[in-house]
Amino acid sequence: MSILHDEGQLAIASQSRRVLDARMAKDRLLGLLEQVGRHDQVFWDTAIEQGWTALAVPEAHEGLGLGLIVLGLVAQAAGAATSGAPFLTTGYGVTRALIDGAAPDLAAQWLPRMARGEVIAVVALAEGNCVLPARPAVAFADGRLTGVKPAVTGALAADLALVWASGVAGPVLALAELAGVARHPVNSFDNSRLYGDLHFAGTPAHVLAQGDAARALADDILARMAVVTAHEQVGGAEALLYIARDYALTRKAFGQPIGAFQSVKHRIAELYGLVEIARANAIHAAACEGTAEFALAAADARLSATEAYDTAARDCVQIHGGIGVTWEGGLHLHMRRARSLAIEQGNLLFWEDRLVDALIGDRA
Repeated sequence: MSILHDEGQLAIASQSRRVLDARMAKDRLLGLLEQVGRHDQVFWDTAIEQGWTALAVPEAHEGLGLGLIVLGLVAQAAGAATSGAPFLTTGYGVTRALIDGAAPDLAAQWLPRMARGEVIAVVALAEGNCVLPARPAVAFADGRLTGVKPAVTGALAADLALVWASGVAGPVLALAELAGVARHPVNSFDNSRLYGDLHFAGTPAHVLAQGDAARALADDILARMAVVTAHEQVGGAEALLYIARDYALTRKAFGQPIGAFQSVKHRIAELYGLVEIARANAIHAAACEGTAEFALAAADARLSATEAYDTAARDCVQIHGGIGVTWEGGLHLHMRRARSLAIEQGNLLFWEDRLVDALIGDRA
């Protein structure tokens, strides 16, 4: 493991979990599943109040400048609570684009507002099943975007979007305000993710990077967002591990707790191993921020965290038996979130390819 969290970081993690445990409500989250275009305003208000929106924003732009390690700890707490809005991850992606892009005036304009939670920003890098396509369908010409970005996470409530587009001289990373942009809701099994199609029709946009620089910046943003998502997946998987353990210790069959049976105790032990491997990989990836090893570590964290959360979601339901599939039980909140996070920022096949590419690059 690359680091051990210091006392300040552990305090932030503990406080984040305590606040979310007190304010998140299962009934409210269940209600959001049946509504398209709504997110958990209580969660988002809490994120703004606690300063989570400012964590990764530099101090020069009214942020806290604490970076990826601390943001990951907050994301882990949000994952445990199945938070009802995706904006911390998407906002971080746009924050990094503004910090590292070639448009300091745009950074000065938008970062303070993002730090205060006044602006919701999303990232639109994918089209269909392809992330960062070589020839994006959305076109950028004469300072305007034209085309459709499908199923963008957080699109239905966003004010600002970072868009991967095709320009005259190659790919472009452009920043566009979404006022007036048509949005078509996507009714999904996890509606609080606010998936929507963004229809650009001559939408004004500003270039942050283009050509090879755009590709490099987009790759880095994608890896950073993947590390945040990995922490969120670890938080969800760990919460399910504890739920399964507690149920196995209290539910009795044939005169003894079901946790006494090997088929149950071994499954919980295997979950523990998956969670701890995923946690170590997520911490390592966050600690590698800004190094040559970061792309490899991010892919590793993404893969192991996806496996841990998916497995925990399935096994926890299985351990609970019939009650595990009831609406009121709420375990499907984690099952749905595990599936949503598994495909956001690219699916497992995509990250396996990136892992292989990183390994081949190391050998070269």
